This record gives sequence, C-alpha cells and structure tokens, in this order.
Amino acid sequence: MSDECKSDCSKCGSDCPSKKDPKDLLKPLNEASKVGKVIAVVSGKGGVGKSMVTALLAVTMRRRGFKVGVLDADVTGPSVPQAFNVHEKCVQSSLGIEPLESAGGIKLMSINLLLDNETQPVLWRGPVIAGVISQFWTDVHWGEVDYMFVDMPPGTGDVPLTVFQSLPVDGVVVVATPQELVGMIVAKAVKMARMMSKKILGLVENMSYFKCPDCGGEHEIFGKSHAEEFARSYLIPRISRLPIDPKLAESVDRGAVEEFRGDWLDELADDIEKL
Repeated sequence: MSDECKSDCSKCGSDCPSKKDPKDLLKPLNEASKVGKVIAVVSGKGGVGKSMVTALLAVTMRRRGFKVGVLDADVTGPSVPQAFNVHEKCVQSSLGIEPLESAGGIKLMSINLLLDNETQPVLWRGPVIAGVISQFWTDVHWGEVDYMFVDMPPGTGDVPLTVFQSLPVDGVVVVATPQELVGMIVAKAVKMARMMSKKILGLVENMSYFKCPDCGGEHEIFGKSHAEEFARSYLIPRISRLPIDPKLAESVDRGAVEEFRGDWLDELADDIEKL
C-alpha cells in the first residue's frame, strides 16, 4: 500500500498488493450446494420492516415454483425464524449444517436456529459475527436453491460489508419508511451498495399509507411519500409501496407469513425473476 493511499482503489492507478479483484474476496459455497441468484435486502436503520419484506419476497418466489432460501444475516436481531414459525434447532450432517424448512418449503438459516434458547442474546464483536455470516454460506448444506434472500442487519457496518464482499450478491432491495426517505440514512445504504458495485433492484417503501376499510381511501399517516423523488435521485428502477396492514403484521408476528396474500411486491418479484 502506498504512503499516499486514500483507500479508494477505484481512482488509483498504483499496482499494490492491497488492490484486489472483488471476486478474490468471495467465499466458496458449500460443496454440496448450488445457489442461483443472491438478493440482499438492506435498510439504513432498524425497525423499517426489512425482515418482513425479505419474508414476503421469499414467499412470493416460492409460490412461483422456485426453490428458495433465506439467510438471516441479522445475527444480533434475528427475526426470520419467527416470521415462518420455525423454532427447532439445526443439526450437523456429513454435508454440513442442515438448514430448517418452513411449512411451505423455504430453507432457513439463522443464529436462532443454532442457540439452545432463542431468547439468548448474542454478545459477539463485529469480526466474530462477520465470520458466522461467512460460515452460513460456506458450511451450510443449502442443497439446490434458485433464489437466496439475505436479510441484512441495518446500517453499513461489518456484516453488510462482509455479505457484499463474501457472497456473490446479484441484486439489492432497499427498504425504508416515508419519514426516513427525507433524511440521509437510507442514502448511505444505497451508496454503500453502489460503492460495492451491486445492482439496486428496487426501493420498498414500507408503512407507506393506510387504506381505510370503510371508504377505501388511502391516507399517508407518516406524511407525503418521497419514494418517487428518492428513486429518481438515485436512479432506482422500481418502487414498491407497502401499506400499514394490521393483518400482515399479525401474520408475521404469529409465524404465518406464508398464509398472507398481497400483490404489492409482485412487480419487484418479476424483476428478480428476470435477473
């Protein structure tokens, strides 16, 4: 590394050992597995419904007849198993750690599926957590999967960086809420994906509006949507708007996300299918 290094290899003409092809950092997939497309679901901060969007996309693709897996990379706040009502513990086979399957046949791997007690906190530092995420890719016997959805932790820290560098991410879905889109937090997540040369497939604006069951009118409870403006600014090709729907929230809370029906993410799923 040069003494004048500015840590931006994209603008540097020097040929130094630290300048590696991104492909050199990819971790090898479990030898007994075959994964098609990898989709990372990201957010600028927590509490915006990222795990719910991950689950809904996985369910949508499964209903279309594809083999689907979900890698829960949110190690300190795992919620994917709850959404699918999967609470057993994974076991080790000769091929690797065996993921569990939901009632609908979606393969799941989460730290909660390895703990003796799923309420046990994970008190690990960033590098250890990043190592676990890599193992979810290298040591888990995923078998054959057409679409792998990665539920990322919020922000731009160690784990998102590990996922973008270690896994062959084919596309990124950004999740935000209306009030978040007027700030800079979600922009950081978008810019990180771009800096890592990852294709942004779409923006999902969660809690976008509430549809009155009596009059059918749509009310923007959290203020006017800025999704269109944000998508134009950052050249995001697809916008999906999820309403505030108590039935959806209740389905996820009781682990019945696979029973819920909604078409809000169908066009985004079409884009994913065309990758």
